[in-house]
Amino acid sequence: MAYTGRENLLDKSCNSIYKLVILSAKRALEIAEGQPKLVDMPANTKPSTVALNEIAAGKVACEKKKI
Repeated sequence: MAYTGRENLLDKSCNSIYKLVILSAKRALEIAEGQPKLVDMPANTKPSTVALNEIAAGKVACEKKKI
């Protein structure tokens, strides 16, 4: 499994490490509860790793909200 750099992940999460953590944690919980994976990964891969790879691939992204 390849290492995904933090800079690549920050670009996909509105340039906020806090949003990246929340986004990956929510997606990892969805995967752990049975949602299908959006990227091809081995079955024994941890949900948090799958979530980070989905973010890096651009399959999951944060939303910018207008106030």
